[in-house]
Amino acid sequence: MIKTILGKVGRYKTAALLTPVWTTAEVIMGVLIPYVTASLIDKGISAGNMPEVYKYGALMLVMAFFSAGFGILAARFAAYSSTGLAANLREAMYTNIQRFSFSDIDKYSTAGLVTRMTTDVSNIQGAFQMLLRTSFRAPLNMVSSLFMCFFINSRLSVVFLVAMVVLSSCLFFLIRRAAKLFVKIFERYDDLNGVIQENVSGIRVVKAFVREDHEIGKFDKAALALYNLNVKAESLMALNHPIMNIVVYGCIISLSWFGAHFIVGGTLTTGQLTSLFAYVMTLMSSLMMLSMIFVQLTQSAASGKRVADVINEEPDMYDPANPILEVKDGSIDFEDVSFAYTKGGDYALEDIDLHINAGETIGVIGGTGSGKSSLVFLISRLYDVSKGSVKVGGVDVRSYAMEALRNQVAVVLQKNTLFSGTILENLRWGKEDATEEECREACRQACADEFIERMPDGYNTYIEQGGTNVSGGQRQRLCIARALLKRPKVLILDDSTSAVDTATDAHIRSAISGRVEGLTKVIISQRILSIRDADRIIVMEDGRVVAFDTHENLLRTCGIYKDIYDMQTSGAEADFDKKEVAA
Repeated sequence: MIKTILGKVGRYKTAALLTPVWTTAEVIMGVLIPYVTASLIDKGISAGNMPEVYKYGALMLVMAFFSAGFGILAARFAAYSSTGLAANLREAMYTNIQRFSFSDIDKYSTAGLVTRMTTDVSNIQGAFQMLLRTSFRAPLNMVSSLFMCFFINSRLSVVFLVAMVVLSSCLFFLIRRAAKLFVKIFERYDDLNGVIQENVSGIRVVKAFVREDHEIGKFDKAALALYNLNVKAESLMALNHPIMNIVVYGCIISLSWFGAHFIVGGTLTTGQLTSLFAYVMTLMSSLMMLSMIFVQLTQSAASGKRVADVINEEPDMYDPANPILEVKDGSIDFEDVSFAYTKGGDYALEDIDLHINAGETIGVIGGTGSGKSSLVFLISRLYDVSKGSVKVGGVDVRSYAMEALRNQVAVVLQKNTLFSGTILENLRWGKEDATEEECREACRQACADEFIERMPDGYNTYIEQGGTNVSGGQRQRLCIARALLKRPKVLILDDSTSAVDTATDAHIRSAISGRVEGLTKVIISQRILSIRDADRIIVMEDGRVVAFDTHENLLRTCGIYKDIYDMQTSGAEADFDKKEVAA
């Protein structure tokens, strides 16, 4: 974990290394000031010698100026390097997430990834800045102050050693108890972010079912769990200050008592006692800072592990050593394919053997959970098979460069997404350099042109994040147009016309079939009307292909298909569909 995190310092390494240098210089200046103060009191003020007062006063002023200057430099370099580290960590995580396969993404919740890129990275940034500056400054201050104390009066300095042992023991006990709580706190952050994200993304459903009070209750429960853990942790750490005050006041009283005796005995001067008071404050505050460092490092250790896990996550799928860069045609072959979402888990697909010719239109139908989406995910290698092989263009999909394969196998997912930006910008996700005319043609094929042209700004209309300012059917048609712009050899529509009426569905299928030659189309649908004209239809049940034939043959030979057909073409539903098609 430490190697992973520190490895992302990158070009900020020089600033990170210079921070302790400036901090050391700052500490040296700061530690010498009380020593000079003693000389000012003893040789100047007590002796009534004003030239000595001016001399030592000027020296203290110069030392304070340099100490402040070194401190500013240390703070600037620490801030620069820690902020740079945070930026690099976020970039490394985000870049690696883009390489994730669907199975990799399944390992992390969306809320968990957001927490890692925000809260966890911020904790690491704070810890790194503290590590560079405070973790050098506090020990140096403590050691140098202790050295100066023994240099001034070794017998009186025993008070400091006793105080340090007492304070260290108390702080160790507090930190040990608090460390376990901080680990749990980050888990509760994930829960809270998950509740917020789920509510915001599903706010329309929440309002439709009048479940605001229920959602508020869920949020309150998650927030209360986080609150209780934070209160426990902070209550423990709040004991730092009273313990610190007790020890400091104990030191001051002890120094005053014993110091007075030493002054009377002539072994200690007033100025030296004054400097000892300054050093005791430096020593105790250094110990306090060290305790806060340990707390911060405890927090950031949990965050660091979570961030390192994402950065070091090796994608399940990767390009082969010598990948094939061209897909010959749109033929698809499943050879003895079985697939499970998790290693050792139950098969979502089992014993699949299919052979689809280039240019064919294939329908896929089956009940919920029958494995329809799982089947098409394997074609574009969004998941890898557990057993057997899937071939596109006669070549195993694992032999292609994934970019080359996915450019030729366009998938319009059941839950597809539009991104914030204009319609043209969204369409050009399919082809970055597409001309406006190419975009218009793709929209005509997807029957999206008619509603785009009615919009005030046409193709320059701004789409809100997630496509919230367009309807579900409009969003689906834009996603189909985006896929068509890729000019793929295989087009997969995963129930991608479910939100459009049957007439528009028919027009889209007709447009694609009539204008895109040689395109292999795989259409998943819950409506037989959407796939009845396909060259062949796959019927699935419980992760298996139970039939693969034409519509007419399936009506005669496949009971499952006939039952679905009879149910969908009976009574009012059939009349409604006929009216839609006629329209």
